[in-house]
Amino acid sequence: MSKYKFPYVRMRRNRNSPFIRDLLQENTITVKDLVYPLFIIDGVGKLEPITSMPGQMRYSIDQALIVIEECIDLGILAIALFPVINTAKDNFGSESYNPNGLVQRAVKTIKDKYPQIVIFTDVALDPYTIHGQDGIIDDNRYVLNDVTNEVLVKQALSHAKAGADFVAPSDMMDGRVVKIRRALEEEGFYNTGIMSYSIKYASSFYGPFRDAVHSSGNLKKADKKTYQMNPANINEAYVEAKLDIEESADIIMVKPGIGYLDVVYQMKTTHKIPVAVYHVSGEYSMLKAASQNGWIDYSSCLLETMLCFKRARADIIWTYSALDVARLINQ
Repeated sequence: MSKYKFPYVRMRRNRNSPFIRDLLQENTITVKDLVYPLFIIDGVGKLEPITSMPGQMRYSIDQALIVIEECIDLGILAIALFPVINTAKDNFGSESYNPNGLVQRAVKTIKDKYPQIVIFTDVALDPYTIHGQDGIIDDNRYVLNDVTNEVLVKQALSHAKAGADFVAPSDMMDGRVVKIRRALEEEGFYNTGIMSYSIKYASSFYGPFRDAVHSSGNLKKADKKTYQMNPANINEAYVEAKLDIEESADIIMVKPGIGYLDVVYQMKTTHKIPVAVYHVSGEYSMLKAASQNGWIDYSSCLLETMLCFKRARADIIWTYSALDVARLINQ
């Protein structure tokens, strides 16, 4: 029989007033936990709504600066950049390491105006390839691991030279972290961090993102299951994370978020390294769509979701809802 006996132990005492509930709250979300992903496009004065992600836009660099100023005003000091490339695509992702490419110019421009902003840049080839895969393919459309790594190294170096604080390889190629780290060290970028998408599942929740970066049409009916993880598995996540940590990743990422809280918790408790979680496009869009139909209250469900990430022990939360979260916190 439990030693906790009614009526002497009444759990409701600690829920009796808002102050007591706040005083005893175990997890808290702050604006310092947030990274805001931004989609950027070429041009000037451009704002393109993303229909599958209500409230999200594709921004030309000058318009992105306006949003970043809003982030700073709200206390969000970290962003992630994702390019929308409509031209210059090929089979080899050559544009990804162009020193005057879209991401490289965006990083330089943002750092010139807002040096306090921490910038994460996506390292993967899917925005740059005509087939929509994250790497270089052979005649059978199989993604070639080691050949792809050589291009990813060039891409990461070009981002570091532009001024990125963290390069974030999201491609899931084996061995790419150590190759990127070695190249950064050899080029003198000792303080450029690597936030590795160590545990990235082959999830169906990425659909709106692929629409946002115009890669879904290129990918067509193909999938990424030969390099992204099986959603049914967790044991291999330990190995993926361990390998990236041994290869000198500074932060590891679990993606997606809501359905993978157990993975976030296990990675944090096992590896004792900063763990980021990605509240991905499909998860974001479901909240938005349900609230627009009057089925849920967006604000309360959003904050509850963020608290779930913190309860799972995530250190960093990447979310398209970052501005909304910050406004709710600041209220």
